Amino acid sequence: MNKLIENQAEELALRIDDSNENHHLWNNNGTWWIHYTIYPTPVTAERVRHSLRTSDLSIARERRDTLFQKLLNPTTRLAA
Repeated sequence: MNKLIENQAEELALRIDDSNENHHLWNNNGTWWIHYTIYPTPVTAERVRHSLRTSDLSIARERRDTLFQKLLNPTTRLAA
């Protein structure tokens, strides 16, 4: 029996609350962190959390927004 294997991309789950400017951010002992969920397959979920390496909230927001832009608009780079 032949099985069809499909290459499925990860799905990013972002629930953005427009009334909360600090969505996906939390302060852990003075350092801002980001957290979000990805779905590598339709039946699995993976929570991603990492430090934004800043104690400044405005910098943390900028880094969060930059990261989300990269995740939502991936560019495919081909080898030369």
